[in-house]
Amino acid sequence: MILTVTPNPSLDRTYEVPRLLRGAVLRAGTDRVDPGGKGVNVSRAIAAAGRATTAVLPLGGAEGALLARLLGEQGIDVAGVPVAGATRVNVAVAEPDGTLTKVNAPGPELTPAEAESLLTAVGERSAGAGWIACCGSLPRGLAAGWYGQLVARAHAAGARIALDTSGPSLTAALRERPDVVKPNAEELAQAVGRPLVTVGDAARAAEELRGLGARAVLASLGADGQLLVDDSGTYFGTARVTCVRSNVGAGDASLAGFLAAGGEGPDALASALAHGAAAVRLPGSAMPAPADLEPSAVTVTRAVPDDRALTEPAA
Repeated sequence: MILTVTPNPSLDRTYEVPRLLRGAVLRAGTDRVDPGGKGVNVSRAIAAAGRATTAVLPLGGAEGALLARLLGEQGIDVAGVPVAGATRVNVAVAEPDGTLTKVNAPGPELTPAEAESLLTAVGERSAGAGWIACCGSLPRGLAAGWYGQLVARAHAAGARIALDTSGPSLTAALRERPDVVKPNAEELAQAVGRPLVTVGDAARAAEELRGLGARAVLASLGADGQLLVDDSGTYFGTARVTCVRSNVGAGDASLAGFLAAGGEGPDALASALAHGAAAVRLPGSAMPAPADLEPSAVTVTRAVPDDRALTEPAA
């Protein structure tokens, strides 16, 4: 079983339009609502693969009730922590060429008691979890060190932690030695405090995060591929993608694939790449099922193309 923790979940509403025109009245071709939040998406991808998962998350208002119902309909065990504020609603507008415009709401402000209740819920549900995936931004009311507290408590209980966050909350958690962290190129550059121009730059930055405490680093480089740096070495992988419909949740699907394949080594990296590539071919924040995967489109090597320029250098 894989347990996910999403401190700032959402309902994600996606509209597909022929073209986004500022100030115009647009008619959407499709309109879908999906459960949202990075950890929520990981649980959705795990459930789509037919595996057991529990989602720990704060829930508030009618929006929270709808989020819990939608997750339950997808076969996810929901461990909701009641909060006074309403669960946020995010909006995305997708264009045919793959351009995505997003408006993310801030979410409710959690009280100290609600923050502690979230930690308690994780402890109560962590027995038997192969991995605990802690994902996403922290809502108002949670200090930057909250993820660090969670990692410390989980390790004390013998659990393995995958952490997908950024900024001060990532930096603060590194000293607790999370088992794997999953930054994208921009977050990796922010963590080491310098621009990343090549794949080799990203690999060296990942090694620095390991020096700061991360036991392994799974770094997403967008269209350029992914890196895995752990005790066994450095691996680089790419996946062939013929079309991009929506990249919402693709990184979360990638983390789900990585953890579902054991969470270590090149086979897990290949699974991460296959899941991420499948996700971008789907509408909105839909998560891929096994039938959507194309393992033959994935290549993983131990040879890192050191001088290959990143398509979008991370400042």
